[in-house]
Amino acid sequence: MKPRSGPEEAQPPASDIRVFASSCSMHGLGHVFGPGGPMARRGLWTAAVLLALATLLYQVAGRVRYYGEFHHETALEERESRRLTFPAVTLCNINPLRRSRLTPNDLHWAGPALLGLEPAEHAAYLRALGRPPAPPGFMPSPTFDVARLYARAGHALEDMLLACRYRGWPCGPENFTTVFTRMGQCYTFNSGAEGAELLTTPRGGAGNGLQVMLDVQQDEYLPMWRDTEETPFEVGIRVQIHSQEEPPLIDQLGFGAAPGYQTFVSCQKQQLSFLPPPWGDCSSVSLDPDFEPEPSGPLGAPSPSPGPSPPYSLIGCRLACESRYVARKCGCRMMHMPGGAPVCSPHQYKDCAHPALDAMLRKDACTCPNPCASTRYAKELSMVRMPSRAAARYLARKHNRSEAYIVENVLMLDIFFEALNYETVEQKKAYEMSELLGDIGGQMGLFVGASLLTVLEILDYLCEVFWDRVLGYFWNRKRSQRHSSANLLQEGLGSHRTPVPHLSLGPRAVVRVSPGLPPLPVPSPRLSLPLNAPATSSPGSRWGVCVFRATP
Repeated sequence: MKPRSGPEEAQPPASDIRVFASSCSMHGLGHVFGPGGPMARRGLWTAAVLLALATLLYQVAGRVRYYGEFHHETALEERESRRLTFPAVTLCNINPLRRSRLTPNDLHWAGPALLGLEPAEHAAYLRALGRPPAPPGFMPSPTFDVARLYARAGHALEDMLLACRYRGWPCGPENFTTVFTRMGQCYTFNSGAEGAELLTTPRGGAGNGLQVMLDVQQDEYLPMWRDTEETPFEVGIRVQIHSQEEPPLIDQLGFGAAPGYQTFVSCQKQQLSFLPPPWGDCSSVSLDPDFEPEPSGPLGAPSPSPGPSPPYSLIGCRLACESRYVARKCGCRMMHMPGGAPVCSPHQYKDCAHPALDAMLRKDACTCPNPCASTRYAKELSMVRMPSRAAARYLARKHNRSEAYIVENVLMLDIFFEALNYETVEQKKAYEMSELLGDIGGQMGLFVGASLLTVLEILDYLCEVFWDRVLGYFWNRKRSQRHSSANLLQEGLGSHRTPVPHLSLGPRAVVRVSPGLPPLPVPSPRLSLPLNAPATSSPGSRWGVCVFRATP
């Protein structure tokens, strides 16, 4: 065996920056920390690496800041479909109450609030209605329900609907659902209420939707008694086309159809999709319109409903907010508002509900975000005069009316899809997390030639530094303290030994140096004791050497 020529060179630890720089995949570190080379060259490489790192950090900080601003963009797309769900269509007669159904009891309770009548004017108003005056000794009922008044005295669909067809198939009042709005009792076609199957259409164009002929019943309109905000000057039907998920707001969003005309309504479906916070402000939480006795803050979107409730919609949120506001101010709700509060009496309508609602609308106290997903329908209207003279004579004979009545009261409504294509308006995130990571990775590769594995190499090096420099310092310090204690103990034992003639006891000997201490093995293979020495310590001394056993 050849003898070694010299001692092996000590390998530098893994925590050495030169070892890390020589093996790291990040560009430039080997030129900065590598051995050899002139100082000027190393200084230039150091400046280049620092400049590249500064530029990288600046670019990364800009990308992270842009991502934290949560920008969004809106995409408009045209899509085709073989079959579209037909929208809900709500119809309301502009006249809320029929004159032939009003009674003296109705005027007593609802005259001041709903019609603007003073008690002394009731008799004259009854004469204007063509009704007999109140009988002598008339006593009004102890209670009065406004909703029942509109259900009883409002225009009945059975009387207004002269003809109805959907895609050429006959339909009737049974295909409509009664709904109360601020205009009174209204009727919705294809509402989907109570789990009814929604109607669809496979074709667009006139004749492939809903066609209705309506009688507005002008002879039932209330007389113009006084000019108020609620006094209607028009004659005809208010129509709103909306999705089944949202309630009608026909007094604000409906369009009019006049008698003596056929109105064509061409629709196009639009699907809207908005982003939730922090990219947008949409909401999809269903709402509870019931009164909350102790609101936690300023009036805003109502709290979520604990039970089943209709899907969130902007109109539904506004109605629920109005219902809560009126209930908090008046202790009741208006008949078109959702919730479980009792319906306001006519006096509450006049003295509290109407002023409170008007004040709330002026203050714009309701804050309702857009729904995250909604459907709306763009409309194009066109009209032609009807009926013709021949049609007027035919309709007069068919419905037992005069031709003048047909011209003044009958209208037709034709609602259909323009085509089976529809628009999608979708909000999208302008900057995704994947794009942020891609930009950061591109900047790292461009400026320092690094990747994700380079980051892992740096983390691994930092762990080595922590293990070797920090933890190693505490371990070495603890080890030196243990060595110092052992040396002090050996020095204390050695100071009590006396040189005497020796007696070999063999490789092991157990010695007890003092009572109460454990036996200590003697490290030396030889223990010298006098042959006739007693196994006791000297008088007055605490320390002594006693031999208990020797093993050969």
